Amino acid sequence: MRYGGEGRSRLLLIILIVTSLFLITLDLRGVKILDGLRSGTQNVLSPFQKAGSTVVSPFRDFFGDVTHLGRTRNEIEKLKADNARLRNQLLQRKSADAELEQLKSVLDLAGRAGYKVLAARVISQGASTSFTQTITIDAGTTSGVRQNMTVVSGEGLVGVVKESYLNSALIMLATDPDFKVGVRVAGTQQIGILSGRGSKRAELQLLDNQKIVKVGDVLLARGSTNNRPFVPGIPVGIISAVDSTAGSIAQTATVMLYPNFSALGVVSVVLSAGKNNPGDALVPAAPQPTPVPTVTIYATPSPTATTK
Repeated sequence: MRYGGEGRSRLLLIILIVTSLFLITLDLRGVKILDGLRSGTQNVLSPFQKAGSTVVSPFRDFFGDVTHLGRTRNEIEKLKADNARLRNQLLQRKSADAELEQLKSVLDLAGRAGYKVLAARVISQGASTSFTQTITIDAGTTSGVRQNMTVVSGEGLVGVVKESYLNSALIMLATDPDFKVGVRVAGTQQIGILSGRGSKRAELQLLDNQKIVKVGDVLLARGSTNNRPFVPGIPVGIISAVDSTAGSIAQTATVMLYPNFSALGVVSVVLSAGKNNPGDALVPAAPQPTPVPTVTIYATPSPTATTK
């Protein structure tokens, strides 16, 4: 029985080999019988291929979408980073331009007054242990900055040096409630004391109650002995309101200080004043009204109808 089974297996193997050789020979000689077999096989397998494709396609599309989504997300993150970098560069450029304009302005003011000044950058702003309205600058004793020196911007009086360290200094602003400076009404000899009130608005007390001040009058620093803490002639502010209460011992007024204290980027410390008092030379020019644009309308008359 075992030998009979082996004989049949060998016979089947020989038949398969002969059949294969026969089919190969026919295919090499160009006989088209195999095309029919291939076509039939394709027709039989095609429904199964379509079904397989239908099943597999959603998964293939899903993984393709996931890959595309990953690339899109990476591109979005890169664009966000580029946008943030460009925005930061723009802000830095705007800040540098603003500081350059402030530097030009303060050097122009110092030049007209004959002051010797040291320009410094503001590195911090806020309250200190002793004062509520201060800034810190990046110049100190190594640059010649000393206590009780006047600090100015291109717009006018900023404050006074209260503490000077090796490479920095603490400046009390004119807005600080403890700040006081002797002032003079420009164009007159009327004097008073200006006090900070914690904001851009300061309070003026005139020493002579008989003389009248008005809204729009400009105040200048009177100056101190040996120009410490204040040099003369620095613009301080402009009177915005006058208290005319009858019977007051001293006339008072509200003053709008000139500098924009929230936007200080560059200031100057006055190291020494000129030989001569600048007087009213630093009075800011009055703002010019913005011209109202005019529109000219030309009317073209319609032609008159002629009667025959």
